[in-house]
Amino acid sequence: MTESRFLNVVKKLPRVTLDNLKPNPGAVKRPANRRGHGNKGMYSQRPKRTMGQNLYNHFHERMPHYGFNRNEELKRQYLPLTLWNLQRLIDLGRINPDEPVDIAALANCRGLNFNTKDTNYYGIYLLEQGANIFQTRVNIEVQVANELAIATVEKQGGVITNTFFDRMSYLALTNPVKYFLKGDPIQKRLLPPEELVTYYTDPKVRGYLSDPAEVVKERQALADKYGYTLPDITKDSKFDMLMERKDPRQIFYGLSPGWIVNLADESVLKPDSDLYEEWAKM
Repeated sequence: MTESRFLNVVKKLPRVTLDNLKPNPGAVKRPANRRGHGNKGMYSQRPKRTMGQNLYNHFHERMPHYGFNRNEELKRQYLPLTLWNLQRLIDLGRINPDEPVDIAALANCRGLNFNTKDTNYYGIYLLEQGANIFQTRVNIEVQVANELAIATVEKQGGVITNTFFDRMSYLALTNPVKYFLKGDPIQKRLLPPEELVTYYTDPKVRGYLSDPAEVVKERQALADKYGYTLPDITKDSKFDMLMERKDPRQIFYGLSPGWIVNLADESVLKPDSDLYEEWAKM
């Protein structure tokens, strides 16, 4: 009687499948609630984070991130050159004040560390340190200069010009021998990017793209501001040297774009066609 009853119960039960198989009560333990921190590691026992809180930052690091140093490696950098160091190089005879001073002259005298490897330098920044001892009349070409440095150079009867050099032109000036050994024609210097056009067209900073008539006015205005008498460079014996300038597309003094410098024969190859001269001025 008992067996027949159990058989009837079994016949009425559904067929055993994976859908209706379940473990015995208590056979499986429910895992602890780790609140998304994982089962192991130093963060597993941390309290549950609140809204907007970073799990992997300490409390003193939970500050909003601003982009002040974003793309820092892409920003233009400039080598600092003080007036004290410039006067020192002139006194030692490593820089000739009777010739224009540019990046090539400073690189040739080994006055600055032009280590161009893994850097993003674009020129020289002239600083005012040593303005009280600077006493040389020079024609210097830099990329950035502050107001007091400009006033100090002009007070001694010198001339300063802020010019832009792209990265290729800067590397050519820091190592001209390596550049000429390539045997390629001298390339044209690039014009400043859009964000620097305002700076290099400003006569107050002696930008090389500014109006020369406005530069003369700003020279006198700066002399009135600092209370010194501006020397008349038109009567100076070095007037031709002081007024020597590079073309906006020129890299080296005395060498135009398109020319080839042959170091082995110590000669310069110049194109005869007028088309090259027009191309160099474009």
